[in-house]
Amino acid sequence: MHHPRTAGTTKAAFTLIELLVVIAIIAILASILFPVFSRAREQGRKTACISNERQITQSILLYIQDYDSCYPNTNDPYLWVGKRFRWPLMTYLAIGQKETTDGTYSASAGSPSVLICPSDYQSASVFDGTSYGYSAAFYHDPTQIAAMNIGNLPVALNNPGAGALCATQSEAALQYPSQKIMVGEYYNSHEHPNAPVGYWGTLSGASTPGQDRWDGSRNEAFADGHVKFLQARKLNPSALDCPDFNLTVGGITGKDLN
Repeated sequence: MHHPRTAGTTKAAFTLIELLVVIAIIAILASILFPVFSRAREQGRKTACISNERQITQSILLYIQDYDSCYPNTNDPYLWVGKRFRWPLMTYLAIGQKETTDGTYSASAGSPSVLICPSDYQSASVFDGTSYGYSAAFYHDPTQIAAMNIGNLPVALNNPGAGALCATQSEAALQYPSQKIMVGEYYNSHEHPNAPVGYWGTLSGASTPGQDRWDGSRNEAFADGHVKFLQARKLNPSALDCPDFNLTVGGITGKDLN
């Protein structure tokens, strides 16, 4: 027979030890699940980045169909930089453009998000919101590439040296389309042991690469249109022993991956 609670009957409650055990269990579960959620989120960002690179690569392949099988070349030695190579590709990426006061162009319509990796928080200021680079080997001939060094690319903006003159390259000159990177991430934003770095690492002077240049992994888009996530150490060394697809040995006739 059920007896109603009488006055003065105390209500059962957690003891301090039981409460601490519950908190400890929650903490353990959180320590297990949070890294899983973080990895899942990063995997999603990596997938979005791969999609971006695939679209950019396809836009270049569409471009060469309209320009006699020739790769983009605007006679700009620094076309490799994201905020510059995107100008001739904007219509192929369905992004509008407008001329700015300094004679360059910026996005005015469409979605420029295709140009920025979701994991890249550095390129917004460095490369005008573009996470990807276009290989200088596609608008310089192999002799020029062999004569260039790192300083001709990012540092000496008013003195590009051997890369001062651009030379349009054709699809016919490409010998290893599945092994030559055409577009890739500048920073190793998805995987890095320390702070993200570019393919020259932490530069010491104009042309001295850092010891961290081989750190981490990046998404790389090859000239045949496929994109692959690769450790920097999987790539063939370029000028000054760097994972730099701009200065590939042999230029457009060479290969970044065996």
